[in-house]
Amino acid sequence: MSLDCLDGIKVLDLSQYIPGPFATRQLADMGARVVKIEPPQGDPMQGFGAPDEDGISIYYKVINAGKAVVRLDLKAQDGQEAFKKLVAGADVLLESFRPGTLERLGFGPERLRELNPGLIHCALSGFGQTGPYRLRAGHDLTYVALAGALAAQGTAEKPVVADPPLADHAGALQAVSAILAALIRRQRTGQGAFLDVSLYESAMSWTYLELSASQRPQGGTAREGGLINGGAAYYRIYRCKDGRFAALGALEPKFWQAFCEAAGHGELAGRHGDPFPQTALIAAMEALFSSRSLDAWQSLLAKVDCCFEAVLTPGEALDHPHLAARGLSDKGPGWADLRLPLLLDQMTAGARKPLEYKSVQDLMADWD
Repeated sequence: MSLDCLDGIKVLDLSQYIPGPFATRQLADMGARVVKIEPPQGDPMQGFGAPDEDGISIYYKVINAGKAVVRLDLKAQDGQEAFKKLVAGADVLLESFRPGTLERLGFGPERLRELNPGLIHCALSGFGQTGPYRLRAGHDLTYVALAGALAAQGTAEKPVVADPPLADHAGALQAVSAILAALIRRQRTGQGAFLDVSLYESAMSWTYLELSASQRPQGGTAREGGLINGGAAYYRIYRCKDGRFAALGALEPKFWQAFCEAAGHGELAGRHGDPFPQTALIAAMEALFSSRSLDAWQSLLAKVDCCFEAVLTPGEALDHPHLAARGLSDKGPGWADLRLPLLLDQMTAGARKPLEYKSVQDLMADWD
């Protein structure tokens, strides 16, 4: 059984790669009917690594599960005519073209509004529809860099690449929340909307802590220099004796004290307030963690209330008993995924159907 929150809502997805498809998959998980419109050659994400026997990437199949895929040439007359009919019957259109691309094809915001006054049109782009960078090329790494979100993460020596991609998913979730809000407004007023969502700004909005810190006299937080980026000994990743890693998140003094006592080093409990970066205390903790294997630490701290967890591989994470108890994981030969991370009235969104390729004619037959 699937969720029916968006039952009856029809979504056209003209996006590619990760941000737009992830956003529309969320809408599909909530019950919307999503049709992904691709150019004749398809979405480049099809060749984005990990190919199946048919040569198509499993990443593409997973992120577009639950959708119908049609191929349309929006530069051709017949493709444009079919697109007009689809727009007229749609509730939401999400696209990720560079600004001006849809206008050049004859489908700018004004034209789309003429075709469907109640349409929620979400333009999800790198830098937004206005401003000096509106046409600048970019990908997740460069958006995150420009947003200031890389500067405070990583080791003291250098920032690290964010994985999963931060801007791609921040932008996707911003698009989803904006679309849902616009649908609620339309229900009240009958008014459609044009939503301008930027991946760069979406990523930057997640850095509100560092943005505020940058305006203080001491400036922003140096990498491995603050409370939550590695400067605190009690909130840090440690290497164990067997080379595996453990995460300790004992922010509150009570959790830190519980850890120190369980580890046999109660004398460290009083050093929770050492100034950042807690270099000497971190060195002591590194030596402590390197004295036991990860399994030994898990056994020792299994029943200790101290915010400790093993750093699991993705495969290990999928097999975790808590995830199984929640009923949110799905996997098959050569793939695995998580269902929409939501239980609605104790019900999950259910397993996604594989993406389905459809002809324009078959789609039109039951679109209106």
